[in-house]
Amino acid sequence: MAAHDPVRAERFVVDAMLGRLAHWLRAMGYDTLYLGAAPDAELLALAQAEGRVLLTRDAALARAAGAAGRWVRAERLEAQLAEVVQALGLAPAPDAWLSRCLECNALLEPRTAEAVRHAVPPRVLANAVEFWGCPGCGRVYWAGTHAAEMLARIAALVGRGPQADGGSR
Repeated sequence: MAAHDPVRAERFVVDAMLGRLAHWLRAMGYDTLYLGAAPDAELLALAQAEGRVLLTRDAALARAAGAAGRWVRAERLEAQLAEVVQALGLAPAPDAWLSRCLECNALLEPRTAEAVRHAVPPRVLANAVEFWGCPGCGRVYWAGTHAAEMLARIAALVGRGPQADGGSR
């Protein structure tokens, strides 16, 4: 998890059918907007205005987006991730992994244990060394077992491993 935004040329907006994919693209460090049940016209306008790739399970919407659209054919999350990574040639750098809020897409910022004392269980406060907070929605993150599992999943998907200590930093 990092407080900086590594240079990412790839930016995405995903439709309502790909919310879980948005979550995992964010985990890989990609700026990924997910607006839920937004109208197609809004997604198209956003992709065009911000230079984002529109990822959708709707073939007609992908066609309407032209070069900025990508029809995701796979139905299951693992296959969707593999399809998008391969089709777009994504190679997320490990220093970007887990650098964004999984809920709202904001870049995470370092937080002290004192600053997050109110937001984490006492056992986490006693065991975690580093904390990150979302300036957008206020969520707090730490490098626990869930983060390690996510890092391993990303590493397997993109064929890279996190550092030997189990983290991406």
